Amino acid sequence: MGNEVISTAPVISPSRRASGRGAGELRPLRFECGIAPYAAGSTLIVWGNTRVICGVTVEDVVPRWMKEQGVAGGG
Repeated sequence: MGNEVISTAPVISPSRRASGRGAGELRPLRFECGIAPYAAGSTLIVWGNTRVICGVTVEDVVPRWMKEQGVAGGG
């Protein structure tokens, strides 16, 4: 007695992560399409605690930078 170390931390196997996933197992990945009603296209990407919103707009004109740099199709 007296020299005992008592730990309340969970014992984690070297082949498992604290979340319970395997060492080579990816977090679940989820895509939710159409989340922005006024965008031409949109998706919410969820990967663990990371959230990314991707939105698309469409214009029926040649971008100014293409015209200025003489890029093919830039008119």
